[in-house]
Amino acid sequence: MTTTHGKAFATGLALLLTAAASAVGVGSAAAAGGTVQLPVLASKLAADAACATGSDRRATDVPWEQVSLQLSRTWPFASGTGVTVGVVDTGVSSSAPALKGRVTAVGDAGTDCVGHGTFVAGLVGAAVADGVRFAGVAQQARILAVRGSDARGAVTAAKVAEGIRAAVDGGAEVVTVSAALAGDSAALRSAVALAVKKDVLVVAAAVPDTPATATSATDVPPARDYYPAADDGVLSVLDVDVSGKRPTGAYTTSSAAIAAPGDGVVGIGPKKAGHYIGSGASLAAGFVAGAAALVRSVHPELTATQTATLLRTSAYPADVPRLDPYAAVTSILTGTAAAPSRGDAASPVHLPADKAAGPLRRALWPAAAGLAVVIAVVWLGLILPRGRRLGWRPSARPESTGNTVVADPADPAVPAGVGTPLEG
Repeated sequence: MTTTHGKAFATGLALLLTAAASAVGVGSAAAAGGTVQLPVLASKLAADAACATGSDRRATDVPWEQVSLQLSRTWPFASGTGVTVGVVDTGVSSSAPALKGRVTAVGDAGTDCVGHGTFVAGLVGAAVADGVRFAGVAQQARILAVRGSDARGAVTAAKVAEGIRAAVDGGAEVVTVSAALAGDSAALRSAVALAVKKDVLVVAAAVPDTPATATSATDVPPARDYYPAADDGVLSVLDVDVSGKRPTGAYTTSSAAIAAPGDGVVGIGPKKAGHYIGSGASLAAGFVAGAAALVRSVHPELTATQTATLLRTSAYPADVPRLDPYAAVTSILTGTAAAPSRGDAASPVHLPADKAAGPLRRALWPAAAGLAVVIAVVWLGLILPRGRRLGWRPSARPESTGNTVVADPADPAVPAGVGTPLEG
């Protein structure tokens, strides 16, 4: 894609998404009876706060993030069938209607007082409900609920490391980690190393979720690394808003590998069939984990490292490449039948010929047709005069010895112009 075309595409997409966001509203969703405000999701609860009870308000329009990720184009090719995604968070409610029958819990992680883990699990794989067009990325993927915090959302490195290990031991092929800790630890590195050894892709929020009180960049610390996202072997994810930019006052880092929607996104709650709205890199990580599940369902021969590479190399080019599930799922890998070795993280990827992006290809057809006409005219210009001179009969080649072939007009079995070998 040329720079001009890339800018035009980005501008058009931004306008489309901005229009969608305007129709939905920030912190709201369009419903049958007009515009309704959705409750805001919390990432942790105060000690005296009541558990989330679920939302009675439903978002019935397609959320902007699904438009941005082109999920409706992706689903005909992949659904996440056969892939288990571990959600290391506040737990995942096994009674959430959009996840019914697909949640397996480690310990008491099948309950979710905060609601954050259920929200992330919904972004990974919530199924479509009647009258609602919101859905998760990988609607047939299974969810493995793992606690990476206490029951109210407070996290520690030890708790997150324990959660990653539990997800790996529980059979997850993809693990999404919502926590972004200021310090690394031997326990975190060990847990990530176990995941790499077991060929499990760990996806993690590159930064903590944006503070609700942040109004400018001066409200948050300077750019730095957060963990486990910055550990080797982890796919680090930043959040972007409807225009592809970072939210105001968001934490920053220089180590993010990929970006995905995360500012003002719609998701499910731990109870009831209504929706919440939330923001943060932890939510963006959920989208990437869902996309990884799609890739691993259609390319089971790929290792975790190769899956991460495919997600990055097929992403839309930007300062931090933006997730493109459609391109990742439909990409044609060189040597897919014989996938590169486990350590080859840079296997070449060729993006597919996108039917929806074919104006250039269609524009080449008239040029090709014109070239064919020119060739035909030149050919006729050479052949016609020669045909007239010969009376439209083939010219006889001079006879000679050896293996030369000549016409035999005296032999009725040999049509004119068909040669027979000379006898010595």
